[in-house]
Amino acid sequence: MTAVETIPFVDLATQYRSIQSDIDAAMAAVLSRGDFILGQDVRLFEQEFAAYCGTSHCLGVASGTDALRLALQACGIGRGDEVITTAHTFIATTLAIMEAGATPVLVDCDPEYGLIDVTKIAAAITPRTKAILPVHLYGQPADMDPILEIARAHSLAVIEDACQAHGAFYKGRRCGSLGDIAAFSFYPGKNLGAYGDGGAVTTGRADLADKVTLLRNYGQRVKYEHLEKGGNSRLDTIQAAILRVKLRHLDAWNAARQRAAAAYNRALADLSVGLPHVVPWGTHVFHLYVVRTNDRAGLQQRLDAAKSQHGIHYPIPVHRQKAMAELGYAEGAFPVAEALAPSILSLPMFPELSDAQIARVAAAIAGT
Repeated sequence: MTAVETIPFVDLATQYRSIQSDIDAAMAAVLSRGDFILGQDVRLFEQEFAAYCGTSHCLGVASGTDALRLALQACGIGRGDEVITTAHTFIATTLAIMEAGATPVLVDCDPEYGLIDVTKIAAAITPRTKAILPVHLYGQPADMDPILEIARAHSLAVIEDACQAHGAFYKGRRCGSLGDIAAFSFYPGKNLGAYGDGGAVTTGRADLADKVTLLRNYGQRVKYEHLEKGGNSRLDTIQAAILRVKLRHLDAWNAARQRAAAAYNRALADLSVGLPHVVPWGTHVFHLYVVRTNDRAGLQQRLDAAKSQHGIHYPIPVHRQKAMAELGYAEGAFPVAEALAPSILSLPMFPELSDAQIARVAAAIAGT
């Protein structure tokens, strides 16, 4: 009897095999040159990713969290300042604000898309507010025009958390080119992922790009001449070489994710799960395919029995995390985010996901 293969949540091994010769050659070239720190491929990737995002500057850094922190610091945000962001996000969004010395001020998400509720932002502004940090969650953009309008009215910076939205569009423009500055993560499971940690900051502003250039590398342009109190947050050259290869495939991979999402939508249409809604103002690149259910434990059991992996993004709202207790938000502060947390479930999603695998997931959900 043939064993049933597990459906992985993300299949990085299959992706690697599809581009193995190019990846291996790119890595070998770095090893041959020996330019491991801020080497040739970092510079070339920065140029290529900036062009891809439709902006003028990209700076490779060590992680998505560092990208957020450095973007905040480049905007002059620090101790005593407040930054408005969403209660429905990965904790790195708020940790980066706190690492910059500022205080996260949370607002609820909207019930349809789970994105920051733009109608709640203005009321959260205080004299200490210095920035708005919208999150392009699960692969689709926050509604940026009203956010930018509020920011202009109050002289606030807008920092995009684009860590889950590589290649997504907002009204014809790429995420990462919409605010003053943006942060990306290249964690391996992202739509554009490295083979380790990595991140990038993108911006159309030369002054912010120059600031990040200093902050990521000990505050220096010339070795041993330190102009700022910077640190060490550099994208490894070998990771940049990998990302250059992968960037050439990103649009095709995103299209494959969208096809997989459409197949899920058809297969799950008549089942008792809520399907993800796509915003009318942009495209969804389906970093995650997130359904809603009134019986998550039962659904998880059926998926486990069918050997299908799954995830929860995110099981505990940011403001209810023990690490965020100092923010002082009580249970019930953000009812939409709190209602989402026990009902969401992420299904397998990756470009190579097959129709047969999608059918198996759907059958498991249906209990057949």
